[in-house]
Amino acid sequence: MESKMTLTDGYQVNEISVSYKPAFKIADRPLINDSNSCAKLLRASWDPGKLQFIEEFKVAFFTRGNRLIGIFQVSSGGTCEIIVDLKVLFATALKVNAAKMIITHNHPSGSLNPSQPDLRLTQKIKEAGLLLGIALLDHIILTADSYYSFADQGLI
Repeated sequence: MESKMTLTDGYQVNEISVSYKPAFKIADRPLINDSNSCAKLLRASWDPGKLQFIEEFKVAFFTRGNRLIGIFQVSSGGTCEIIVDLKVLFATALKVNAAKMIITHNHPSGSLNPSQPDLRLTQKIKEAGLLLGIALLDHIILTADSYYSFADQGLI
């Protein structure tokens, strides 16, 4: 949290401190090693009433040992598109001290094919993650019946 600090010339500025207090031991967190187990985990975090209704974008954060830190909903959009604010995504990744991440969104249409905007966004997030030392492991598209893994298709 912020506290006030007075500088020698009389100005006041906010002093910022950051802390992270996980609620679970690392060994008690799920271990994810493949797209199928990750898709199941991500699907469980979805509101089933929204999976075929509106697009949502979430990110799962992981430790270096692939233990799940948590899942964060970055944004919720319309029926056929979504806006992802990379500042929000990476601010959260840094706050939880993530080493790795898997991004995901749903296609209400039921199509598993990634769009050109999906491909561009994935590349943008991968490049930003490399700068910050946060590896992008996969991008998973969920539908009501199945999933598509960018990593399984060699796109990451």
